[in-house]
Amino acid sequence: MSTPLSPCEVFLALVNGICEDRLDEVIDLYAEKTDVSHPFDPLRGHGLTSRAELAQHFTRHPIRQTIKAHPANIKVHETHDPEVIVAEFDYAGENLDTGAPFAYRCVFIMRVRNGKIVESRDYIDHLSSAEARGLLAPLLAEITARRTGNADSSPAA
Repeated sequence: MSTPLSPCEVFLALVNGICEDRLDEVIDLYAEKTDVSHPFDPLRGHGLTSRAELAQHFTRHPIRQTIKAHPANIKVHETHDPEVIVAEFDYAGENLDTGAPFAYRCVFIMRVRNGKIVESRDYIDHLSSAEARGLLAPLLAEITARRTGNADSSPAA
């Protein structure tokens, strides 16, 4: 039996796996029952509580669909709790359609137990992420529609 990955190793496998479109490996980094939220999501999406929900999330929002990205400026902070890390980083790269460069900030607070993510709070700059993908205008329209009660059922981000 191999030694489980450390929280830092799990984080690095996560962000690199997302950028390299290795979604099966990414999903396997999570515990079967998990608690993942995006507190700054402008559409106020619900949290994700299982691997199945995460698989649907990553299928609906593939990072490599319109952008080529890599994690950059990574700073991982350990805490007094050996299961918990705070990771600051950027997703950086270019829009594949326009060639425009981008970088947007993220902070993940993760609890990793036995090599699996059991809890994560993913603070992402959603507006810059949407802009990088060329989806800022649809996202802002969806936010406006929800505030005015004219929302459809297909969120832009």
